[in-house]
Amino acid sequence: MTAVPQDLDIDHLRSWIGREEVAEDVVTADLVRKFKATLDLPGGPPQIGEVAPRLIHFCLAQPAAPTAALGPDGHPRRGGFLPPVPLPRRMWAGGSVTFRDDLRVGDAVRRVSRIADVVLKEGRTGRLCFVTVDHAVEGNGRPLLQERQDIVYRGLDSGGAKTAPAPAEGGRHRRRLDASPPLLFRYSALTFNGHRIHYDRRYVTEVEGYPGLIVHGPLQATLLFHFAAEIRRAPPARFDFRSLSPLFDDDGMVLHAEENGDGLKLWTARENGPVAMAAEAGWA
Repeated sequence: MTAVPQDLDIDHLRSWIGREEVAEDVVTADLVRKFKATLDLPGGPPQIGEVAPRLIHFCLAQPAAPTAALGPDGHPRRGGFLPPVPLPRRMWAGGSVTFRDDLRVGDAVRRVSRIADVVLKEGRTGRLCFVTVDHAVEGNGRPLLQERQDIVYRGLDSGGAKTAPAPAEGGRHRRRLDASPPLLFRYSALTFNGHRIHYDRRYVTEVEGYPGLIVHGPLQATLLFHFAAEIRRAPPARFDFRSLSPLFDDDGMVLHAEENGDGLKLWTARENGPVAMAAEAGWA
């Protein structure tokens, strides 16, 4: 059976709705240089004032809890801005970003975050608690983007038999990538993400029961976003994404894209595996 805490008080957790947090950072040339290197994006040494790659804001103004304040999974201990959901697994389930302007190298960034909703649902492995966070990001006082972030908390899998999901279809546009441990480590470093499922193989296999290191949801989203920008030769103005199944470091990751009206439908999958992340990009 899946262990489910008996003290999951949804009314208490929903009292976090409306809480706000303000964080600030600077888009440095060094961050842009390392971001491009990690994702193999083209371009020379970043110069002050030039446009920074979109979705680099995932790397900005991240929580910096003292190491002694981290939980067993490498995340900051529960509570604070996010509600203290007493379920062991925490993942970024998806999100939506609408762009109004671009970040530029040298910009002073201000992000206002607000807890928009906390919902309890029943899933295949037991209880799921979804926390929705809205972010508004400014650069040097200019409104840049609005973002919705969906975080899911859940219990450990029971280990029972599961129905294998159907393999993903192939897109018109495809690109195979190596989800190597160095790539996952570099992205964790860029986002100051201590979650051990992305770099600690012994922890992720022996404690959380996964077969390998997990490819970050935001990393998959960023790869799909820049794949879309390359296909259309312009970055999307709107991008929605949702995680459907885990992707591991020893899987051959494939980016897929298909025309979808005026936009693109995109997804990641391993070879002959199910959709891991589904996304939609729009330019209107």
